[in-house]
Amino acid sequence: MTQRQIRFNAFDMNCVAHQTSGLWRHPEDRSQTYTDIEYWTHLAKLLERGRFDGIFIADVLGTYDVYGGSNEAAIRHGAQVPVGDPVLLVSAMAAVTEHLGFGITAGTAYEHPYPFARRMSTLDHLTKGRVGWNVVTGYLPSAARNLGNDDQLEHDDRYDHADEYLEVLYKLWEGSWEDDAIIRDAETGVFADPSKVHEIGHRGKHFTVPGIHISEPSPQRTPVIYQAGASPRGVAFAAENAEAIFVGAPTKAVLKSTVGRIRDALEAAGRDRYAAKIYTLLTIITDETSEQAQAKYEDYLSYASEEGALVFMSGWMGIDLSKFALDEPVGNVPSNAIRSVIANFEEAAANGEQFTVADIARNGAIGGLGPTVVGSGVEIADLLEEWVAETDVDGFNLAYAITPGTFEDVVEHVIPELQRRGVYPTEYGSGTLREKLHGRGDKLPEEHRGAGYRVGTRTALA
Repeated sequence: MTQRQIRFNAFDMNCVAHQTSGLWRHPEDRSQTYTDIEYWTHLAKLLERGRFDGIFIADVLGTYDVYGGSNEAAIRHGAQVPVGDPVLLVSAMAAVTEHLGFGITAGTAYEHPYPFARRMSTLDHLTKGRVGWNVVTGYLPSAARNLGNDDQLEHDDRYDHADEYLEVLYKLWEGSWEDDAIIRDAETGVFADPSKVHEIGHRGKHFTVPGIHISEPSPQRTPVIYQAGASPRGVAFAAENAEAIFVGAPTKAVLKSTVGRIRDALEAAGRDRYAAKIYTLLTIITDETSEQAQAKYEDYLSYASEEGALVFMSGWMGIDLSKFALDEPVGNVPSNAIRSVIANFEEAAANGEQFTVADIARNGAIGGLGPTVVGSGVEIADLLEEWVAETDVDGFNLAYAITPGTFEDVVEHVIPELQRRGVYPTEYGSGTLREKLHGRGDKLPEEHRGAGYRVGTRTALA
């Protein structure tokens, strides 16, 4: 029987401090060069050498200003500010790689879907079908204010808005151009057949888009849909749309519960339980021996900022943690941000694993919302196999302590051991990102929500 393959994504952001605050000061960290294109091309080539599925590039359009009621601590620690646009990195990374995928974070709240559809089609063409889109609905009030709103929509309302956003995109990507609309007939002078290019005629609650998609169909048409929401509403949204799902869980027990809930929702939405790959957030500190890895971890901790960790956590949870005593447990607190973060801590408490504010600061100092594991390549490989077997997760979204050093260590110490055991790919498959992930072709499968908007389907004609 073929052994289940463990999958890796790299988790990064066009900034200095992504998940771990303070490590930019480490002498081996290169995150300060994030404004240099050479940083990104070097990282892309490294990840492709390690047979990573892709690089998942996070993004925000606001500052983390929940902690202390201002953005001063975020600015002081470089906590995802300053930050650059993730989309503009992809062409350069694609030019130096052949297989690596690119998961680009872009929100549905603050950009009209029409120009966004063209941007993603363009990248899908330029990368020969290696683009995915991480759909986010937004969670930072500062982003809402800077884009002309008093505050962000309520949590579930943001997903209702995103449902229509994706409807518009599916109509543009799938329902506007027929497969054979491009003729390129030099003798007749006809480049494209107008009878095979259709206006989408969308008029909804939030958007009115009457015309055609301005770009011709790309290799995947619709980019691979990524999603990272694990709240009940987020899971329902993912079950209809996502082909790769990112989760974060503080413990193995919480992860198992989260994965099971997502797979049940996929099935309830009429899709296969394994129609989406599920990756959990993890930071790996490794070296040749366990002792060397532990020493490396202690060295990293000496640079980490616990206040920076609380800045991040306050933003993710929507709660000003500066108002809590350090020994106070994180309880049942209403949140309009990432509700799954609160739910994870509540579930851990129900399983007898109580987290205080101090625990959050200490545990999140390296790795953010995900756990950090320390050990030799053999020890880490044992742990990863155990997590996959016990939680049914497909793979790991790997954050870094230092960059690119953390990724270099994984490629040097962990991946060869996993490959030796036959549980990690030694070569890439052929085709687009979607084909590499699921092996069912370059386009959306028939049972996917977006496939219902293809030219000639009932939904597309409605």
